[in-house]
Amino acid sequence: MDNLGDVRLFVEAARLGSLSAAGRKLGLTPAAASARLARLEAELRARLFDRTTRQLRLTDEGRVYLTCSEHALRSLDDAKAALQEGQNAVRGKVRISATSDFGRNLLMTWLDEFRALYPDVRFALMLTDSLSNLVLEDIDLAIRFGTPQDSSLVARWLAPNRRVLCASPEYLARCGEPREPNDLARFDCIVIGSAEGPVNEWRFTRGSDSQTETQTYTVPLDAALESTDGEVARQWALCGYGLAVKSIWDVADDLRAGRLKTVMPEWRYPDAPLHALYHRNRFLAPRVRALLDFLTERFAQTSGELEALVPCTDPAEATQSRRRKRI
Repeated sequence: MDNLGDVRLFVEAARLGSLSAAGRKLGLTPAAASARLARLEAELRARLFDRTTRQLRLTDEGRVYLTCSEHALRSLDDAKAALQEGQNAVRGKVRISATSDFGRNLLMTWLDEFRALYPDVRFALMLTDSLSNLVLEDIDLAIRFGTPQDSSLVARWLAPNRRVLCASPEYLARCGEPREPNDLARFDCIVIGSAEGPVNEWRFTRGSDSQTETQTYTVPLDAALESTDGEVARQWALCGYGLAVKSIWDVADDLRAGRLKTVMPEWRYPDAPLHALYHRNRFLAPRVRALLDFLTERFAQTSGELEALVPCTDPAEATQSRRRKRI
């Protein structure tokens, strides 16, 4: 336990790829961080990093020690969380990752409400539209659309997520409205990129389960506006630059205020339900568990309100919606 701080510094340096950045995170000067790493290497009698002025690279010994160190630190953190659980203490920092639009437009408000209930909780909020590596980035909780493929994560369903094709009223007044996907070739389109590439294949369905019509439109990338940031795509739509596929959670306020309007409401874009993601093999600290329960309640309260923003033209879907409301 005497060198626990040195081990944490080593792990952070490996994660961030920078000793000075790791030192800043732990409140150390560059000189102090360098001295502590040198002390750890001397005690282990092994070089953990190959260091140059521009690069920090793990040695073979460093990679072995990193794996063991991460497991050891995680066990200590989980043990501390377990003790807090026994004390019912909701305090400390929660590291959250969320998409840019949702994080700015709704989640920040909910976090303020949570802190009013639990003033001893602090947040580190990372906004990114890519799926963060929860282990490497030490994230406690991530809010994401869709279900991840990573089996090491628990995906807790939070709410349905209708995705809509929308544009500003000014753009629609100037260019008209598409009536079906085949019409989209005549319109400007805004494409959101992902780690797998731009999402420019837009698939729509219409009708009930017994009789469904499907149409797919592939947006030509050379003519489209592209961004990996959902907030940028939303702003472009608000500015009247074209049509965008957006989550109802991201554009709800814009639809209510009339800044955006849904188009082709009878054609449905595939849903991507919201999930809370967290480590399968890590103990949930009381603060994380309390936040997860709080967010689950907020999502349940809000999801019903969002259904009313999108016209329901499918009789079968309308019946299902009425049933959900009765439940």
